[in-house]
Amino acid sequence: MKLFRWLTLAALALGVGGTAQAATVKIGVVLPFSGPNADLGHQIDKAFDLYVKLHAKDIAPHKLQIIKRDEGPPTGAQAKRVTTELITNDKVQLVTGFVFSPSAIALAPVINQSKVPMIIANAGTAWITDLSPYIVRLSFSMWHPAYPMGAYAYKTIGCKTAAVAYTDFPPGKDSVEAFETGFKKAGGKVVLSIPMGSPVQVPDFTPFMQRVKDAHPDCLYGFIPSGAHAAGLMKAYGELGLRKAGIKLIGPMDLIPDNKLQDMGDAAIGTIVMGHYAVDLKNKANEEFQAAWHKEYGPNSYPDFMSAAGWDTMHAIFDTIKKLNGNMADGAKVVKAMEGWSTNGPRGHVMIDPKTRDIVQDEHAMEVYRKADGKLGERVLGTIKQVKDECKILKVGRCK
Repeated sequence: MKLFRWLTLAALALGVGGTAQAATVKIGVVLPFSGPNADLGHQIDKAFDLYVKLHAKDIAPHKLQIIKRDEGPPTGAQAKRVTTELITNDKVQLVTGFVFSPSAIALAPVINQSKVPMIIANAGTAWITDLSPYIVRLSFSMWHPAYPMGAYAYKTIGCKTAAVAYTDFPPGKDSVEAFETGFKKAGGKVVLSIPMGSPVQVPDFTPFMQRVKDAHPDCLYGFIPSGAHAAGLMKAYGELGLRKAGIKLIGPMDLIPDNKLQDMGDAAIGTIVMGHYAVDLKNKANEEFQAAWHKEYGPNSYPDFMSAAGWDTMHAIFDTIKKLNGNMADGAKVVKAMEGWSTNGPRGHVMIDPKTRDIVQDEHAMEVYRKADGKLGERVLGTIKQVKDECKILKVGRCK
């Protein structure tokens, strides 16, 4: 009788979720941990580590094994090599991270062949998610901020003419195309377009800013990789006196990452960006996120838009582990389980579009100003609710 009862309970356990044993889910994290862009990787990695530390119990009895690898320079070559090793040698069940678009683009054939899901926490070139049905993105498309900034710049900021300056790699070109599409559609005119070197090294931005000053547009739309590139561009913009010359600096949130903002000084004041996150966003989840961040990393350490996306990325992964009861072996099922996922996180309400596997989120027009306590802050000027990737909606270029 006791034996019969034990077998019955075992059968019930097997029937719920398909397994009676705790699973160890192996995840590969690929981020730049070296070189001039290492701070970008660390911002996401800190968010990953913090979420896992605070929520490991949420997936019990299942456990997580995270294997980290250096994404390397933004060429895609090292990222492809280390991710292939994670899939073939370490047998990870999904990979996440990926700051740079060339990394994700180079990896698409590997992901298609292995059917191991790639959960992107940053890389923003719009058409990346079209390269494989196993790619899900929790961060943004370049079109999320850049396209609405085009219309906002013309209609609200008063930019009738604009120069565009961008780091010369896929997301830079994508961001400029998105801005120009929205800007020209609204009635604006682009008078100058300047590629500003590669993301591999931080260039001297002075000659680029001088060309903009000489052209004297109403606005400069700038896209650079965040971090050291953003600091370099802002320094040159301030030293050459473009703001005093009447040239407004605008762009995506990459221009003023929260972890670099306080060091940018007065040059940053008046900069207007379109983006999905800032330390100053008012919502409960953001307050809790920052409190946990400061407790873990200190009062002078700040999360930024990449950290917020990293936090939500790990949240989505954890919810998927729970939903599938630890059974992450089938990549197609993992992706299917993520479609339509939503949460109210530090960015506010976000959702994975089940049709595109891309994020849907609010976009805020935000201006840098000097707060009463002497620190720089970002005030929200306006919000566009639940923005989808307009590149896919308009079917522009490789989004067709």
